[in-house]
Amino acid sequence: MTDKLTVALLFGGRSSEHSISCATAGGVLAAIDRDRYTVIPVGITRDGAFVLEDDDPTKFTLSAAALPEVTDNGSRVLWPDSAASRELTVVDGSGRRSLGSVDLVFPILHGPYGEDGTVQGMLELVDLPFVGSGVLASALGMDKHFTKTVLQHSGLAVAPWHTVTADDWAETPDQAYAALAELGLPAFVKPARAGSSVGVSRVASPDQLAEAMAVALAEDDKVLIEAGLVGRELEVAVLQGRPGDPAHASVAGEVVVTGRDFYDFAAKYLDAAGIELVCPADLAPADLAEMQRIAVRAFEAIDAGGLARVDFFLTADGWVINEINTMPGFTPISMFPSCWLASGYTYPQLIDELIEVALARAAHKRRRTSAVVTE
Repeated sequence: MTDKLTVALLFGGRSSEHSISCATAGGVLAAIDRDRYTVIPVGITRDGAFVLEDDDPTKFTLSAAALPEVTDNGSRVLWPDSAASRELTVVDGSGRRSLGSVDLVFPILHGPYGEDGTVQGMLELVDLPFVGSGVLASALGMDKHFTKTVLQHSGLAVAPWHTVTADDWAETPDQAYAALAELGLPAFVKPARAGSSVGVSRVASPDQLAEAMAVALAEDDKVLIEAGLVGRELEVAVLQGRPGDPAHASVAGEVVVTGRDFYDFAAKYLDAAGIELVCPADLAPADLAEMQRIAVRAFEAIDAGGLARVDFFLTADGWVINEINTMPGFTPISMFPSCWLASGYTYPQLIDELIEVALARAAHKRRRTSAVVTE
């Protein structure tokens, strides 16, 4: 048997999606093939400290009664200080010791300070291979305004929107009300740089806008007012191919809203009533093929890597992209793994694929760099 690969699983973080990241970590810790991988769980506290966490999936079970989190246990994980080493070390009450050399980092972080290119930049600085998109695509995917701008420029349909900053709202709120009137009701008010439906409100009348803006601005100083679309809500998962091979998309999943205003945080992660997730969705083969084609185009348009989930509305006028998520959740009820399970992968196989693609991409980058240096 070949030597195991060492994977540093990075989770938690400073964003409001801290607990969702922890729940995702629990899913990966439970499913990853221990015959193939040695796992180093590295948690990031809400204050941004890197700590050595317990390798215990049950510790990070998602529950409405007690959301999981990384607490400061006093340890500090130290990253390599240059690209010449891949060694992780930890300092705790017993002193400083090596955690060994890391082959790959799996940064399952959601929201700002993790999913937005910040951690990806740190890893690139010390040349540590990692799962997922690089700095540019992570930053684009995190910011809904710029995601929409790039997708629209690429000829892909997105929901009409208007962006309002905190200063805009404080100084000229009338412009936001005018935008709401132009977009029509109902509309959605969203933080530009947050996920998991955190800070999102459905606005059915102008007198609800002020409260919705306050909720969104609590998460970010840039907010989108977005037209509400009528149509089916469908999602598809995308995986990057090996170097030279195209990305490919899964079967589709559908979010069927039966008793809630929209697919909010409680429905996504706390199994609240009023939402049904159907996977695979009932789509004609031609419709599925077109959805998959557009999803891969969106993935390529932002220069994504590794994985993504692309969310759509199927309207009377055709497919409209709602958003692209460059690090979708891996919780047991999340759509990304569900779509791939319905496409023929097991959960451990999906993790294997993500790791193998990331390593192949890193090896290809090294070969390309070496070729340039020797020319």
